[in-house]
Amino acid sequence: MKALFVGRFQPFHLGHLLLVQRLSTHYELIIIGIGSSQYHDTVDNPFSEEERHHMITESLDTLGIHTYRIVSIPDIHDPPRWVDHVRSVVSDFDVVIANNPFTRKLFSKKGYVVKGTAYFDRKRYSGKEIRRRIIHDEPWDELVPKVVYKYIQGIDGINRLKRLSG
Repeated sequence: MKALFVGRFQPFHLGHLLLVQRLSTHYELIIIGIGSSQYHDTVDNPFSEEERHHMITESLDTLGIHTYRIVSIPDIHDPPRWVDHVRSVVSDFDVVIANNPFTRKLFSKKGYVVKGTAYFDRKRYSGKEIRRRIIHDEPWDELVPKVVYKYIQGIDGINRLKRLSG
């Protein structure tokens, strides 16, 4: 069976990593969909599709997880058509992994099997919270894989986020 896990991964954090680790023991393939892939250089979407792809790949490779495929899923800003759009980009999945109630609702309405992501504390492991901490010089390194922390530093992501936040 193949699982589809869609997220923006702004940035890829330990909650995402824990989830993919667990999924890798239950599914033969995890299809990781980088949502809103066309957006970057904004406060909500500071990292490019290529940067997010790199964060995911490095994090999973470090743990020896190789049963995944990454696909880019641009946002079309049309919720009624979004599931069909995702299906046109990713045609071969059996189950959708989602914790976002809106995403769950959209896929469920179209008849897909949808499972939640109650594997991690979503308040602690949240891209929004991590970005807020980066902007305000608060500790955030314990919320992301070490390779992601080093990568964000290496691409000057901290200053980029501060600049984008005004």
